[in-house]
Amino acid sequence: MKIVEKVDATATLAAYAEQVGNGPVVVTDQGKPVAILVPIENADLETVALSTNRKFIDLIERSRARVMAEGGISSAEMRRRFG
Repeated sequence: MKIVEKVDATATLAAYAEQVGNGPVVVTDQGKPVAILVPIENADLETVALSTNRKFIDLIERSRARVMAEGGISSAEMRRRFG
């Protein structure tokens, strides 16, 4: 992992992106992390966008909580219902 202070981050974004093969690149502001570059594997742009969307994450968390509280339908039952 590479850590670079924001005021010292003078390389191009492309240069930092090349470094993620060696681990995440964390940008800090007065020692506190404010951004991170990480490698992405097996994901398309839509997956990345949804995984960082707070509204979508909240929806998934509410759905998981509801399933835990009320139960859900098994994948076998879903296949039976929808063929």
